[in-house]
Amino acid sequence: GLVVDGRTLNIIFQGGLEKKFLALTKHCRSVLCCRSTPLQKSMVVKLVRRELKVMTLSIGDGANDVSMIQAADVGIGISGQEGMQAVMASDFAISRFKHLKKLLLVHGHWCYARLAKMVIYFFYKNVSYVNLLFWYQFFCGFSGSTMIDYWQMIFFNLFFTSLPPLLFGVLDRHVSAETLLVLPELYKIGQ
Repeated sequence: GLVVDGRTLNIIFQGGLEKKFLALTKHCRSVLCCRSTPLQKSMVVKLVRRELKVMTLSIGDGANDVSMIQAADVGIGISGQEGMQAVMASDFAISRFKHLKKLLLVHGHWCYARLAKMVIYFFYKNVSYVNLLFWYQFFCGFSGSTMIDYWQMIFFNLFFTSLPPLLFGVLDRHVSAETLLVLPELYKIGQ
């Protein structure tokens, strides 16, 4: 592991040592930045995103973590004794740090699977609707007349766009939470 304090981060960013710092951190299993300013925290996140081209996740519990949470791809705020600023700036909020495992492994997996199915569903819905309009144009001699009334088209989109996402969001859990917590490698299968 590597522990870096705020003064060392200041030397790294002002001295142009970012690439050497990243090269060193690649050899470590964990890197801990302590006693750093909010600006330094966000600069570390931006450096990792820019140079390594990876997705970043930041976790914070106070006002000093807001810039770091906003700089990351995914921000998680922990509601606690330091206030609600981190929660208000984050994408997800949890009450305790121990809930992070379930948020990532269980709810992250379910959300990933649901989104993948919904993208396929929306392509299917739109292809079927456009296919219907395409064949109707042959029937009406390409006159440009409308096949469906305006209110029926709104109902079609409302019914087929709102109901399935609600059903998928509530009912679709193809793997149980206990299984996902025991086997975290199941998250990679969908990718």
